[in-house]
Amino acid sequence: MGWSRKCEKRGKHWLRAAALGVVFLWTAGSNLQAEAESSKSAHWHKGVGVEAWLTGADKEQVSQNAASKNGAADAATGAAGGQETDAASDSADSKTKASFGDGTKMDDLTGTIVMTSVQNVLNVRTEPDSEAELAGYLYADCGGTVLEQKDGWTKLESGELTGWANNDYLLFGEKARKEAKDAGRIVATTKTGALRIRKEPSADAAIYDLLEEGAKYEVVDEEQIRFSEDQEITADWVAVNYGGKTGYVSSEYVQVDFEIDYGETVEQVKAREEAETARLQAEKEAAAQKQKKEKAAQAEKEAQAEKEANKAAALAADDSVLLAALIQCEAGEEPYEGQVAVGAVVMNRVRSGAYPNTVKGVIYASGQFTPAGSGQVGRVVASGKIKASCLQAAQEAMAGSTPVGIATHFRRAGSREGIVIGHHVFW
Repeated sequence: MGWSRKCEKRGKHWLRAAALGVVFLWTAGSNLQAEAESSKSAHWHKGVGVEAWLTGADKEQVSQNAASKNGAADAATGAAGGQETDAASDSADSKTKASFGDGTKMDDLTGTIVMTSVQNVLNVRTEPDSEAELAGYLYADCGGTVLEQKDGWTKLESGELTGWANNDYLLFGEKARKEAKDAGRIVATTKTGALRIRKEPSADAAIYDLLEEGAKYEVVDEEQIRFSEDQEITADWVAVNYGGKTGYVSSEYVQVDFEIDYGETVEQVKAREEAETARLQAEKEAAAQKQKKEKAAQAEKEAQAEKEANKAAALAADDSVLLAALIQCEAGEEPYEGQVAVGAVVMNRVRSGAYPNTVKGVIYASGQFTPAGSGQVGRVVASGKIKASCLQAAQEAMAGSTPVGIATHFRRAGSREGIVIGHHVFW
């Protein structure tokens, strides 16, 4: 599990600064001129960083800390399938170097850091002029590297964003350094796969998990992160936040960086907003589809419950009422003789020995009478709205009347030969 930031409504990029030895120069003599352009402020959220920033004083303590290193290191170097082994090395060349994320060493850093001094957003332009075309935006807690200064403006580089910002809304020197401390964090990035994270800073300690290559974890004890003269980490273990717990990884297999936010180009903002719009639309459509399915499922559930209740009522009803309800469903619009004929088919089955020997059993036999299986018969019984002719036809059929002899089947007329009454043929 990696770390996350609270700034969720804008794309995040990172300015990686060396954790030690960075010289921040105060750039003096600029004639600051305001460009009060923050009209888009409502769209952005301020990021929150860790309370950590290594100072130049750390370097003075290197000699003391270096004497205590024990050389322990963890790595997974076995074959695929989860195999892993412990490795140990005292080689200076194998130790992690403090650097920018792109590998730039501290000795190569000659520019000065610059931080924003805004609550929301600062316009960055293609030229040192408030009327110039927008190149992008810097937000609260964003930083970059000074490239050039001219007439109260600073040309800076912040991630993919390069452009000019008004000095009135920027911090330099110690002020920039303090802002970076408040806004940034120290992170450890794994340099190998299957790296073990342990419960204690020891090769013999229990293991929490195996980490993936390239995973980022916030360093929880920045005081232990010291560097030698050539920027090697002097400690053998790095303490990181692992899902709310403190875990330990070998310093040999992680890269430690100090990170603060980048700004965004106009193109990046557009792409992010389009992606966000698409995401919200997809979520809206998914929610609507989910709601539709839930309504359909609820309707089906209610229909089934009603069906079962009606069936129970039908089965509890008198045989003549149940038979009358079936007659109404099957032949309610047929002539009276046709209604008696449907009742006679049911009674012929009861007496045949080839079907259940009860009216209820015959009517609700699986796959026989569609109105019974669909719940229609039950609904008619439950409603109590049965035609008088159907009730009379049911009683007559139960008394033995049969205009269709011993017929046990019927269907729409014209489909086969038999006794035709109304729109039905009986056989």
